[in-house]
Amino acid sequence: MSKAKSAGFSKERLGRIETLLQRKYVGPGRMPCAQMLVARNGETIHQSVLGQRDVERGTAATEDTVFRIYSMTKPVTCVALMTLVEEGLIALDDPVAKHIPAWKDLAVYSAGLGPYLTTPPARPMQVVDLLRHTSGLTYGFQSRTNVDAAYRKLKVEEMHGGHDLETFIALLSKLPLEFSPGEAWNYSVSTDVVGYLVQKIAGKPLSQVLAERIFDPLKMTDTGFFVREDQKARFAACYNATPQGGLKLQDDPTTSPYLAPPALESGGGGLVSTAADYMRFANMLVNGGELDGARILSPMTVKLMASNHLPGDKDLTELSRSLFSESTNAGVGFGLGFAVVFDPPKTLIPCSKGEFYWGGAASTAFWVDPVENVTAVFMTQLLPSSTYPIRRELRTLVYSALMEINA
Repeated sequence: MSKAKSAGFSKERLGRIETLLQRKYVGPGRMPCAQMLVARNGETIHQSVLGQRDVERGTAATEDTVFRIYSMTKPVTCVALMTLVEEGLIALDDPVAKHIPAWKDLAVYSAGLGPYLTTPPARPMQVVDLLRHTSGLTYGFQSRTNVDAAYRKLKVEEMHGGHDLETFIALLSKLPLEFSPGEAWNYSVSTDVVGYLVQKIAGKPLSQVLAERIFDPLKMTDTGFFVREDQKARFAACYNATPQGGLKLQDDPTTSPYLAPPALESGGGGLVSTAADYMRFANMLVNGGELDGARILSPMTVKLMASNHLPGDKDLTELSRSLFSESTNAGVGFGLGFAVVFDPPKTLIPCSKGEFYWGGAASTAFWVDPVENVTAVFMTQLLPSSTYPIRRELRTLVYSALMEINA
């Protein structure tokens, strides 16, 4: 009996994943490469590895290709913070200003291009606001408001620029919030601030904390903030999608800034990883915080993270002010580091209540389904992630192959 069949999956139907990826994306040159991993009960039951990790040099993608995972860094950083919460070193309802005194007078934007007219927030920003993106912070790349423009002017989120996390926090102290904390959901640099808190509370560089608390225990040997010398030959090129449906080189792996340690260790988007490494992280989560004897979090903490924390138990369509991602968000809330499905029929795709997920700017994605004990990781290197509806397609294909359900 095949691994897929013994895990309750149709091997034939899982084969549709590779067919779709090759026919629709890799074959026509819409994506440089595609790697898909699916596991149930911690056991890998499907893997596709297609295309080229470096189109210009004709280098084939391999199982151990190293990818920029951008915002799939966020769940990792949030897990690191929750390990500190479990030790009583920080609390979700702590005012952020308790840990960043320079932020005690942050005010909400009212008008102006600098100096700004501001009003006091309705309540102080709390640590939970950073984890669920209700902090009032933003991203400059959204190009939506005058506050976004101020972020761009100060190069707040420049990962491979000159400033470090301390400077990053100091820059944000000079800028107003988009809204009062808790009032709305806005995708933002919040998780980079979480990374700063992890670093400050642990008293060590963020990279060291992540290694000690997550990567080393989980044997995630290929995950970090830069590409090591021994990884260079496996590092993928990154591409922008062209209007014609082709590819334009965005970051050459032989000259990439990722080849050197960054000044700013971005907890919101700075990591590189492999599909196998990230699958170990996902399997730790689906297993209630433990993998192969390494306990990262307690089951209750994982359950808390994977609950909808949006005020009023609203979904992202009701509370979001962001322009991001190709996903529709009806029936989807946000937990402590990732999106959470709480009303599956509204999503219009097969999924479980309590399933949680996120993706990265280069079209990477993962999800964790605690009901069916299914985890999935998808890797490619195509900017922006909104180019194709690949994430919804992959979820449909995976669940259409699941023959024995727990729900």
